[in-house]
Amino acid sequence: MNAESDERSEAAARAPESAAGGAVRVERELGSRAPAFIKASKPLHMSWQVGVFIVGLAVVAAGVVMLPLPGPGWLVIFGGMAIWATEFVWAQLVLRWTRRKVTEAAQKALDPKVRRRNIILTTVGLVIIAVLVAVYVWKFGIAMPWKITE
Repeated sequence: MNAESDERSEAAARAPESAAGGAVRVERELGSRAPAFIKASKPLHMSWQVGVFIVGLAVVAAGVVMLPLPGPGWLVIFGGMAIWATEFVWAQLVLRWTRRKVTEAAQKALDPKVRRRNIILTTVGLVIIAVLVAVYVWKFGIAMPWKITE
């Protein structure tokens, strides 16, 4: 548990100007977001942190289980990280880093050169698959699993 999370009072960091509108986004202050009456008592705050950690761990574990199974695994994992980020500085920093990387990837994917390249690669891949299916059907034919008598 991060005992320093309630003592940390850094000034809100400013993000660099965004490419969309040039607006500066103010990030939230790092540290615990527990109610004031919980922060006032050290044992109560520690038990609050343990509870948040256990709930976040359960959500993250459910997300890890959902990765190979049907379900929104990554979404649930990030939900558990968001639960942890309400109390722990390290989780807040991980979520900020993740948000920054996702934003960079989205901006990169919207670049016209990258979009053109992705469209060309997808088209080439689909043409190759169509040719392979056509060669297979020409060579072996289509065998239907049922009998049609007309």
